[in-house]
Amino acid sequence: MDNLILARLQFAVTTVYHFFFVPLTLGLSILVAVMETQYIRTDDEMYKKMAKFWGKLFLINFAMGVVTGIVQEFQFGMAWSEYSRFVGDIFGVPLAIEALLAFFLESTFLGVWIFGWDKLPKKLHAVTIWLVAIGSNLSALWILIANSFMQEPVGYEIVNGRAQLVDFWALITNPNLGVQFLHVFLSGLATAGFFVLGISAYHILKNREDVPEFFRRSFAIGSIAAVIASFGVAVNGHLQGQHMVRTQPMKMAAAEALWESEDPAGLSLFTITNQAERRNIVELPIPMMLSFLSYNKMSGMVMGINNLEAEFDEMYGPDDYTPSIMTIFWSFRIMVGMGGLMILLALVSVWMVWKKKIADIPLVLKILPFAIAAPYVANSTGWLMTEMGRQPWIVYGLQKTTDAISPSVTSGELLFSLISFTLLYGALMVVDIYLLVKYAKELPDDEPKAEAPSDDDQPVAAAASAQGG
Repeated sequence: MDNLILARLQFAVTTVYHFFFVPLTLGLSILVAVMETQYIRTDDEMYKKMAKFWGKLFLINFAMGVVTGIVQEFQFGMAWSEYSRFVGDIFGVPLAIEALLAFFLESTFLGVWIFGWDKLPKKLHAVTIWLVAIGSNLSALWILIANSFMQEPVGYEIVNGRAQLVDFWALITNPNLGVQFLHVFLSGLATAGFFVLGISAYHILKNREDVPEFFRRSFAIGSIAAVIASFGVAVNGHLQGQHMVRTQPMKMAAAEALWESEDPAGLSLFTITNQAERRNIVELPIPMMLSFLSYNKMSGMVMGINNLEAEFDEMYGPDDYTPSIMTIFWSFRIMVGMGGLMILLALVSVWMVWKKKIADIPLVLKILPFAIAAPYVANSTGWLMTEMGRQPWIVYGLQKTTDAISPSVTSGELLFSLISFTLLYGALMVVDIYLLVKYAKELPDDEPKAEAPSDDDQPVAAAASAQGG
């Protein structure tokens, strides 16, 4: 198999696995910090139990995220050495700051938070979890600064065939970063909101006759986070799409399977395309809607794939500048579809809290545990569109992916590492989901249990209690 395909598959596998854990870390750290802050404000022990219960699930997820993230750093030098040589002077700066500042901040104070219960003053202990939340999201910020350079290169000059940083301020104020970081931040909060909602709904459904106050409050917090973040993601996604029309028009054209430029341009609900023949076999467009989404008005030119190909051939030299149309087209629609479902469920959940009907609509309570998967699907398909839609560029307009691969790595080495990473990360994901499900099903201290644990569960329950669960 081609080395380029293997290298891309290898990095895609590690990235998707890693990003499976990241959004929950970003969002749940904030919700745990909010719960502990409520404990400080009200002196209500229930909020302390909530911080500990959801904090335990945060810790499981955080540990898996760290393990899967470390490998990516090595891949830049091993499978993508030409990329590292070309852009390392720029790409390495935000990654170094992320490790030295953000990751050390969150990991250090996470340890203080874990072992500081009843040892630190309450307010100081609450500060530590806020520092963890800030550190987690700062970590995402610096990584996205690096990724934004790949999407929209700024603050550089080419010297002796290498990109060198000449304007650090331009790097950290990249226009792409503003829309991209907010999107990831809100996605993380939405992921955490539905995580808390789904688990709370599971316990409420099991105890509908006597709903535990613990999960009633958790349901309320999760629903508020879910509705704010889901709407925020939709609004920010609209702004991000308009930015994409200006900076990466081929990605937008691919996302709509738009072969010829149109004014006004229609938005296709369903398309089957033949990329080899550069035509759509079946399409179901909404007239003028793509122009509206691109420019907030019912007219406006949206560039088509064929027109952009001719423009890029003249600008960069003859090549195939079209990414995988069907991958980008359906990734975008799955992401948007999941987002719409999340908004609907979040609104229903907030209404249930407002009307004090949390236990009165069992159908919604049955759906919400499965809806935990919705933000994960949206996050993964969103990243597929973001990264694959940039192809054939690894650094947009500067370096093609074909020129970034390591020349000395063999296909056998890449295939072996691809299989190894896939199996290892698959096992880690199974472990992560098992642990999350196991501890999510447990009730916090002093809450009535729907059924007594078996003898086999007693050691685990005792260990969880000893950890402050």
